[in-house]
Amino acid sequence: MTERFEMYERLYRAVYPPDIMPMFWKVNGEISSAVFKDKNGLSVERSGDRDEPSAIKDMLQYFSGSIIAVTMRDCVSCEAVVEYLPTKRSIFHSEIHGSKERKLLSQSQCKHLAKAARLCFT
Repeated sequence: MTERFEMYERLYRAVYPPDIMPMFWKVNGEISSAVFKDKNGLSVERSGDRDEPSAIKDMLQYFSGSIIAVTMRDCVSCEAVVEYLPTKRSIFHSEIHGSKERKLLSQSQCKHLAKAARLCFT
């Protein structure tokens, strides 16, 4: 798999349900910007060459809860940096960073991605 991300490529993130992590969800059921805060780099699974049902099926082998997605274009539009960082568990593992120098996304980047996020699986 190439390190280059296509603008349309989806980046999936597992999110605990409201009864476990209420701060990840707004009262109206929308995604909260808190989902995108991680000082160690925001862990995601890139779609790569998979369709969405396959990507979700693969993720559900290791994660529980809901799965959301943003696109590479969403990240570029808020100047977030996406790094391809495969692991032993997943060749699709990647991280979204606030910049090349800083892993933590800014508050405005988190809000932008929360607005762009799409719920794919609950």
